[in-house]
Amino acid sequence: MPSHPREPDPAVPAQTDSAPEGAVHHPRGDLPRGGPPNGPADEEPGPDAAGGPAPSEDEYTAELQELEDRWRRALADLDNLRKRHARELERERSVERARTAAAFLPVLDNLELALAHAGADAGAIVEGVRAVRDQAVNVLELLGYPRHAETGVAFDPARHEVVGVVHDPDAVPGTVVEVLRPGYGDGERQLRPAAVTVAKRE
Repeated sequence: MPSHPREPDPAVPAQTDSAPEGAVHHPRGDLPRGGPPNGPADEEPGPDAAGGPAPSEDEYTAELQELEDRWRRALADLDNLRKRHARELERERSVERARTAAAFLPVLDNLELALAHAGADAGAIVEGVRAVRDQAVNVLELLGYPRHAETGVAFDPARHEVVGVVHDPDAVPGTVVEVLRPGYGDGERQLRPAAVTVAKRE
């Protein structure tokens, strides 16, 4: 007897996929991407999920103590450095003072000789004192303080101190006519400016 295909029972819903019997079917698009609603994908990770357990109070105290110790050691090192720098600076000053004093010892020796021969020829004494003066000037120049006692040069407020203004028809106005006290040094290494009189400007 020929078999005929069974007609679908209208009371039974048609099966459109191969899902097993008893499976719950959701309409397409009802599920959010990334997992079912209220599932594990929607849960926020806790504060210690990635970094492990939170440090204890003892660990915080130990770390704070370590940082404080490092800070105190840095302060001590800085204080030691400051004291060492002060000692080195004072030592350098002492060395420089000794070097300067030693440079002037020959000048004092020559002055002693001049005084020892004070009863001799007056002209020789004058020449000896002048030689000692030139020697002292040379020492200052070697130390970085050259002498300035030039006349006829233009007045320079950085090198000259005006102590008088004179009318001199033979001098160019604004130039140094006379040096009353020599100056020594230049710029930042100036010991003192030269005290001068300046020709009056017309």
